[in-house]
Order: sequence, then C-alpha cells, then structure tokens
Amino acid sequence: MTVPEYRKLPRISRVIIVKNSRDVENSTARRRGRPPAFDRDTVLSAARETFWAHGYEGASIADLTAAMGITPQSLYAAFNSKADLYRAALEQYRGLGADTFSVLGEPIDTVSAFERILRGSAEIFSAPEHPKGCMISTAVLNCASENEVIADHVAALRRRSLDAFTARIERGIHEGDMKPETTPPALARFLGAIIQGMSVQARDGASLGELLDIAVLAIAEVARHRA
Repeated sequence: MTVPEYRKLPRISRVIIVKNSRDVENSTARRRGRPPAFDRDTVLSAARETFWAHGYEGASIADLTAAMGITPQSLYAAFNSKADLYRAALEQYRGLGADTFSVLGEPIDTVSAFERILRGSAEIFSAPEHPKGCMISTAVLNCASENEVIADHVAALRRRSLDAFTARIERGIHEGDMKPETTPPALARFLGAIIQGMSVQARDGASLGELLDIAVLAIAEVARHRA
C-alpha cells in the first residue's frame, strides 16, 4: 500500500490498524517477559512418575498435566512435545540410578561391582516411594508405529548399559580378576536380561527379598568367571 493510498483510508480504519499493531507488540512483550510459573524439576519429577507408572503410550496428556499441575499449553511451552518430555523424564530417571551404576568405574573387582549393581537394582525396583520396576529396562517394548522413534531412543539407552557392562568385564579380564576365556558381550547380555527380568518381577509384585534371591543366583553365575 503506498502512502497516498493509506491517507485515503477512513479515519476509523487507520485507528484500527494502529491499535492492532500495538496489540501485537504488547502480546509479544508479554510472551517474552513472562517467566514459567512452576519449578521445572518438580513438574518433571511428576511427569517421570506418571510415565514410570503408565508407560509412554499409557500416559495421556491429561494424565501428565494433572500430575504436573500445569496446563497443556504450559507443558508444550516448557517441553515442546510429549516425546521431548519423556526424554527429559528418562534423563532424570537415569540420575536416580547414577550412584548404583557409578560403581562400574570404582577400583573394585568385577564380581563385587556387579553384585552392588544387582542388589541396588533390587532395592530401587521394589522401593515403595515410587512405581515398581525399572523405567528403562522394560519401557516401550511394543508400540504404535508413530512412536518408534521413542522406542529406538529407549533401546539405545539399554544398549548403552550393555556396552558399559561389557567394558567393565573386559577391564576385569585385563586387570586379572576375571578369567581370560570369559566372553564379555555374552555375560553382559546375561546381566542385562537378569535386570530386565527383575524389573518385570517387581512390576508383578515381587518383594525386595524375592528380587534379592534372583540377584544372588546371578551373582553366583558371574562369580564362576572369577580368575
């Protein structure tokens, strides 16, 4: 629109144009200047518990926002999407077990390291203050095709654990506390299967004592490879 054409507009039209422009500016300023009305870690913890209890597909946006105490608009503004919220919840969950798995880097023998991991897993999986089982071990095993990206992400986390187990067993062979004929990938997968099984058992109501019984048998198998 040229300047002369603009001047030909009725006065009321020109007022509306200016008013709408100011509305846009004010709205933008409000969006940029308004801080979140919630603590991110707190609402993320609530989302984590909801995903942990119901799974990715089982937890609806309504379930999540009710648990988090925020609106759907706030959820999307803070976390972008349900998938990104789930990824953030998984990272927070991994932090809960960081102390258990940090033993892999400690200067102790291999059997003792995995004994602490298995016993620690049994305690976490059966603890009464949160949902039973492991949020990662048995997460998104079956899903709709549109959620395959999430399933791949969780599977990658499980593979990362197996890689860490394999590396620790290889270290044990190198340091001389594990037999040289031990096959690290196979033993690592055995331990991963035990942990996944313990997670399922916990979800089905197994007690801490029952999970520790499984751990003891698994530790005995690992000990057979001790040098």
